[in-house]
Amino acid sequence: MKKAVVILSGGMDSTTTAYIAKNQGYEVIAVHFNYGQRTEKRELKSYNNVCNELNITKKYVIDLDFFTQIGASALTDKNISVPTTGLEDGVPVTYVPFRNGIFLSIAGAIAEKENAKAMFIGVVEEDSSGYPDCTDEFIKSMQESINLGTKKETNIEIKTPLIHLKKEDIVKKAIKEKVNLSLTWSCYQNEDKACGVCDSCRLRLKGFEKAGFKDPIAYLEK
Repeated sequence: MKKAVVILSGGMDSTTTAYIAKNQGYEVIAVHFNYGQRTEKRELKSYNNVCNELNITKKYVIDLDFFTQIGASALTDKNISVPTTGLEDGVPVTYVPFRNGIFLSIAGAIAEKENAKAMFIGVVEEDSSGYPDCTDEFIKSMQESINLGTKKETNIEIKTPLIHLKKEDIVKKAIKEKVNLSLTWSCYQNEDKACGVCDSCRLRLKGFEKAGFKDPIAYLEK
């Protein structure tokens, strides 16, 4: 069976991406990163629950505590508040410097080791928070770099099935792929009930509302 490494945070986008990889016939190798984010424990719980749901047995959980040393993000530096007043123009303070570049580099090493032909990542360019490491151009450059920097016989394609979708289309896609959305977690700051007001919660709730479906997870505010 063809193998694919899937970067799986446990959020709605990455979980939908994992289901797509599975439904396309790949043996999924799930990779999760603990990087000192505020909701680290809750995301790990979602990751494990999604892996159990999809019968994924090949799993890597990688600890990257240096992200808190670097800081410069509201997700990894407790001195920077997570914005709760709505989406702003430009790159928000929840952006973690070069996070997806680092994630993809490590996932590339795993893919080479596992002889995987593809890597999946649930980045969204069209309707995201404006993160520079979520663009089509960036992903293509990373694919080229990974293939240049690995063995000659290694040829990995980075697949981004959600990159040009809006959040409401991702919700519809998740429903179509029969994703168990109750297992997913998107909130940037809470680990019990989602806050409902951070950028990620706002984007998710707006997506469900526009798609005409009810979000199955619990929120403090909507």
